Amino acid sequence: MELSSPFPLETVAIEKQTLHDQVANRIRDLIIEGHLAPGTRIDETTLVEQLGVSRTPFREALRTLAAEGLVIIRPSKGSVVRKLTAQDVFSMLELLSHLEKLAGQLVCERASDADIEGLLELHEDMLKRYREGDRLPYYKLNQEFHSRVSELAGNESLREVQANIQARLKRIRFLGNSKPDYWASAVAEHEQMAAALRMRDGDALGRVMAQHLMNTWDRVKDNL
Repeated sequence: MELSSPFPLETVAIEKQTLHDQVANRIRDLIIEGHLAPGTRIDETTLVEQLGVSRTPFREALRTLAAEGLVIIRPSKGSVVRKLTAQDVFSMLELLSHLEKLAGQLVCERASDADIEGLLELHEDMLKRYREGDRLPYYKLNQEFHSRVSELAGNESLREVQANIQARLKRIRFLGNSKPDYWASAVAEHEQMAAALRMRDGDALGRVMAQHLMNTWDRVKDNL
């Protein structure tokens, strides 16, 4: 008997079945795109079959996602997709805005010319995905851009906290580009970031990065 799939197979099918991080990547994408909705129980039996993996790498992947704050593992009760409250989201975006403001200031002081050029290349890749309408690839490049700014700021404590919060906000940040005008506004803000990077204007970069995060709140607050 052929089983019907509740998930888009082109999204979940994987080529290599032995690496749990590949499984984690697929489940993470399902959460980010909303195929696994916040607050819902994860159907382990169905997903294991659809992904074509055994339960061991699947459960290892869930532990990875639980460490990122995307999943809650309940012993003997199954796992659920973490649902953030509006206050959770606002608090994290508020803190992240201050962290990224500092990161923007520091990266302009401390990054090498090659580092800055790498960030600008990432920005151009994001623009290409935006023009093509490829929302998930754009989103992933966007996450990489913000992570790299924090890494190049040269402050390990800042990088660790930024990475922790960004991981828990993956679905929320994806929602921030859910409407064409929202996405266009976010891209315009990234254009301002690129301009500040070219000038190595840390104050300007910090301001626009902080505002970018608080604008995300305005874009997502009615969808929580």
